Amino acid sequence: YEHRFSPYDFNGGTTIAISGPDFAIVAADTRLSSGYEILSRDVSKLHEVTSKCVLGSAGCKTDVDQLRSVLDIKGKVYQHNHRKPMSTPSVAQMLSNTLYQRRMFPYYAFNVMGGVDEEGKGAVYSYDAVGSFERTPYSATGSGQAYMIPLLDNVIGHKNRLDEKKELGVEELVEIVKDGFVTAGERDIYTGDSVEIKVITKDGIQTQRFNLKAD
Repeated sequence: YEHRFSPYDFNGGTTIAISGPDFAIVAADTRLSSGYEILSRDVSKLHEVTSKCVLGSAGCKTDVDQLRSVLDIKGKVYQHNHRKPMSTPSVAQMLSNTLYQRRMFPYYAFNVMGGVDEEGKGAVYSYDAVGSFERTPYSATGSGQAYMIPLLDNVIGHKNRLDEKKELGVEELVEIVKDGFVTAGERDIYTGDSVEIKVITKDGIQTQRFNLKAD
């Protein structure tokens, strides 16, 4: 059995983002794992880049921390130069550029970004490891992604359904997010303990917690 050094570690976790007509929801569980060990039950995977934009990141904790620091520094430079905070689409592009700059030695971070744009509309952006991104109605990343996306496709995307599609409000979508994390936690050992949910509107960000099973 050969031991090899790796600069990366997969610390697990699941993130999810959903956009609405005038809001966005970003959520993630709080478990930090390494292999079969739980290192912490209370580590946030969400980061408020601006007052209208939240980044959710799963993957390698050290890379996620470094990525957040770089984004914060670039955001502060922008604010000093332009006398205003960066808009959500601009933050989304900045994250793409930041990831692409490290394409030869990528940040081991799986990102979703949610917020409201200049028009007050909900916006969600989905990324790969090297900065390719698109604006989507919803997205999920991390170890529980395979359990989340089919649920979102069915309940929110309304794909392959014959019944009428309904406009879902904040409270209904928050309940769907909770159900999704309960579901993922049943099958994914890296998702659990609690889920942190942030609702972003033009008036700011509201945060709530929901406990998941701890085993």
